Amino acid sequence: MTPLANAFLTGDQLDRMEPYFPLRALVCTRCFLVQLAQYEEPSAIFSNYIYFSSWSSGWVARAAAFAAQAVVDLELDGRSTVVEVASNDGYLLQHFAKSGIAVLGVEPAANVAEAAVARGIPTVTDFFGARLAGELAGEHRADLLVGNNVVAHVPDLHDFVRGLKVLLAPTGVVSLEFPHLLRLIAHRQFDTIYHEHFSYFSLRTAIDVLASEGLTVVDVEELDTHGGSLRVWARHAETAGAPGPRVAAVADAERAAGLATAVPYRRFAHEVAHEKRDILKTLIALKEDGLTIAGYGAPAKGNTLLNYCGIGTDLVDFTVDISPHKQGLFLPGSHIPVKAPSALREARPDMVFVLPWNLEDEILGTLTHVRDWGGRFLVRRPPLTVVG
Repeated sequence: MTPLANAFLTGDQLDRMEPYFPLRALVCTRCFLVQLAQYEEPSAIFSNYIYFSSWSSGWVARAAAFAAQAVVDLELDGRSTVVEVASNDGYLLQHFAKSGIAVLGVEPAANVAEAAVARGIPTVTDFFGARLAGELAGEHRADLLVGNNVVAHVPDLHDFVRGLKVLLAPTGVVSLEFPHLLRLIAHRQFDTIYHEHFSYFSLRTAIDVLASEGLTVVDVEELDTHGGSLRVWARHAETAGAPGPRVAAVADAERAAGLATAVPYRRFAHEVAHEKRDILKTLIALKEDGLTIAGYGAPAKGNTLLNYCGIGTDLVDFTVDISPHKQGLFLPGSHIPVKAPSALREARPDMVFVLPWNLEDEILGTLTHVRDWGGRFLVRRPPLTVVG
């Protein structure tokens, strides 16, 4: 039972009732799609969002590299249109716009969409699906239709994918990124499971849901983002042609791991329960030795970990985050206060618990000063590891 991962609290909300929901990932033994039950409408989760992509310099750099490569590979120019679904604050589309390519963002969170518009990125504030795609298709058929880390966030997969089909130009290509279920299980990434993520995809389940609405996966890339993601490329089934060799290679790896059986999912559940105990043993031992612990970051995955393990201010004094939208608030459930990064210098904690472990290299590179006072880091690799 956990609160919504991005349901941050203000100080005057700490003594009020806080809604908790079951967080149970279930696997279908027919199609092997992993999903959560839906407890809240997407409008309650995403309409006023606290995550802004541009606050991660590493993420913006990846977006720039993706845009530059796509322009070359897909031969995009001033006659092309790029549409991004869940475009956030324009972190990606700004790079296409700089190349003189027409862009359009679709972003349901009004506060985040405002930041994109201020950046000069035309943005429609709405949830994407077949209805909206039909309204946009007259003027904005996409030569490249991008959905980075969004397909996992939609409860009605078929309506979403049907929208992709409607909005895609006849010779266009869809690019979707999502965390790879194979890596999630292999590396015990249980903290990437939270209520915003309704679905958890293998390549097999992604192929199946896209095919059900007339889109064919023609290629796949394995990425290191979010602990291991896939980027699938799809076209209209009528003109897609044969898939590239990387599709078969990833599919073979999934079969070898037994993802079409119940075995790895049951094993995952046992391993996660064991790791929870190990995390608590580590933190308790550090506190018993008289060490102080602060967090770095206030990501959704961190809130899953903290609430699942029952970690509060008895173990972690506070956390810091570079986003001003989170500073001054309290983490849901654990009620750990979120401060500005300068608080680390002031408190000089013995240990800094890096909650967004997927950004470990970027974060440790900016926190070299922690070592000046003898501070060390806790990072889930897993297991939870002390880094000097």
